[in-house]
Amino acid sequence: MGSNSSRIGDLPKNEYLKKLSGTESVSENDPFWNQLLSFSFPAPTSSTELKLLEEATISVCRSLVENNPRTGNLGALIKVFLSRTKELKLSAECQNHIFIWQTHNALFIICCLLKVFICEMSEEELQLHFTYEEKSPGSYSSDSEDLLEELLCCLMQLITDIPLLDITYEISVEAVSTMVVFLSCQLFHKEVLRQSISHKYLMRGRCLPYTSKLVKTLLYNFIRQEKPPPPGTHVLPQQSDGGGLLYGLASGVATGLWTVFTLGGVGSKVAAASELSSPLANQSLLLLLVLANLTDAADAPNPYRQAIMSFKNTQDSSPFPSSIPHAFQINFNSLYMALCEQQTSDQATLLLYTLLHQNSNIRTYMLARTDMENLVLPILEILYHVEERNSHHVYMALIILLILTEDDGFNRSIHEVMLKNITWYSERVLTEISLGSLLILVVIRTIQYNMTRTRDKYLHTNCLAALANMSAQFRSLHQYAAQRIVSLFSLLSKKHNKVLEQATQSLRGSLSSNDVPLPDYAQDLNVIEEVIRMMLEIINSCLTNSLHHNPNLVYALLYKRDLFEQFRTHPSFQDIMQNIDLVITFFSSRLLQAGAELSVERVLEIIKQGVVALPKDRLKKFPELKFKYVEEEQPEEFFIPYVWSLVYNSAVGVYWNPQDIQLFTMDSD
Repeated sequence: MGSNSSRIGDLPKNEYLKKLSGTESVSENDPFWNQLLSFSFPAPTSSTELKLLEEATISVCRSLVENNPRTGNLGALIKVFLSRTKELKLSAECQNHIFIWQTHNALFIICCLLKVFICEMSEEELQLHFTYEEKSPGSYSSDSEDLLEELLCCLMQLITDIPLLDITYEISVEAVSTMVVFLSCQLFHKEVLRQSISHKYLMRGRCLPYTSKLVKTLLYNFIRQEKPPPPGTHVLPQQSDGGGLLYGLASGVATGLWTVFTLGGVGSKVAAASELSSPLANQSLLLLLVLANLTDAADAPNPYRQAIMSFKNTQDSSPFPSSIPHAFQINFNSLYMALCEQQTSDQATLLLYTLLHQNSNIRTYMLARTDMENLVLPILEILYHVEERNSHHVYMALIILLILTEDDGFNRSIHEVMLKNITWYSERVLTEISLGSLLILVVIRTIQYNMTRTRDKYLHTNCLAALANMSAQFRSLHQYAAQRIVSLFSLLSKKHNKVLEQATQSLRGSLSSNDVPLPDYAQDLNVIEEVIRMMLEIINSCLTNSLHHNPNLVYALLYKRDLFEQFRTHPSFQDIMQNIDLVITFFSSRLLQAGAELSVERVLEIIKQGVVALPKDRLKKFPELKFKYVEEEQPEEFFIPYVWSLVYNSAVGVYWNPQDIQLFTMDSD
């Protein structure tokens, strides 16, 4: 075999793979392992490459599933890997490329095998495969060490303790991917797993002490966004052969090399740039989200979620309360900058949501930043390109805004931040606008998109809640933002009239035909009237609390004053219309006194003068509009499938056959 190139289709015939998966037991001390682990090829970087590898090795994996109860070769391979990891840190310090390379290869094979084992059997059967040893057929040792727990602990140690160098980058990525694979049994169940063997190992016993260190390391991997080293760094300098796929191996380093094979890269589905630029950061973030969303054990809460909820800034010198387990400190500034830069991906937005919602230290820190535009602008851009994003990503972005707008300080400060030339906003050239006005524009645009396309009440509710939270602090609204507020009300008014007309016609038609079921126009009308009232409350809140700061809104109301006429006497809106009607009547009167043919500038001047003259006690006070984000009663029913869909769609790590997935419906590539 040596170092000749071969096709990936030859892998099922590879003599070393056949021996591993065959009927013959291989002792963990056998020289065979050095031969097996001396292969080299570029790590797959796309779902296409991973699929090719899976298809070429599936028969070998299934053969091992069948023969392992008699040979115990899976356990022997894992013990070989475990023994090598004890020297891994020293090997990294000594730059022992060959030793690290072979250890990586052992873990790569283990990960590929585990993926097939987990897909094709129950967790109980998998656990049993870890106990089989070289004995009589089907026998196993019940008093032997728990190899599954030992492997998980070893992976956690590898991730947290091995220094990240060029020669250790790939094994670090593989360790993170293998942990994701360990937890992937959820993919093959339709229901959310509330009790799992893998969960049990991670939440108690020998793995538990690594909780905070693992979460901290995964966060720092995300923060640093370390790019992979050039190809071949983990072995020896790359030779200049034709395809560039065969890494330079010193002659005689390992006898009986695997046949080097080529993973077809042409025409491969290319991963998102952020995923390929730092596979370690991407995989670490996915593992962190998987761990954070594990369901609580019957007798203990999820320790990884506890760690995420409680970590503090490195600049915070106050002691941790003794009641908080798994606490640690991390550089909040570095984390904030990474979150600002990475919001193009679903998983980074989900991490931001998780931290804002669950960690009060992070939330307080972010709300105190004087450069909140660096975080808010990427979130607004997600919402602006709503038609290009999946619904979950849009929801997360919207909920982040809702959480931020719960804070009055945030609602005030966003109107003090002035922005210039927002290039991604294409409806209108915005040469200068406040962050607050831009936020209003994007949220209103999202509402209008939802009204014409998805018609999702949940999306409407959260958009309006964010606007309502901000309304009392509206300051110096841009004229276009003020126009869009009134335009949205106009759109709702037309929709209300249309549904009312349809309901009337339907009622008349029903008198002549008793057999035809009536559409539920009453329900549609009720929903629209709820939204209209919310919009009126938002306008009213601004007029009541900050009328003198918003002449552009008063101008927009006067320009479209006829819109509000039909709602003055409507029983559902009569109370909330009182202040709006008062403002429109008061300023209309002053404009009449000023005469006709008034310029825009003159109208605004009259409005600014009139604000001073309007008696504030004539405006009726209403309860302050405040909405808080409340998570669903069973959030795991949403978040666990969402997280695993991100894992499934990730271009790095592991290929998942869509036909095997049970947790959600996926189309084949």
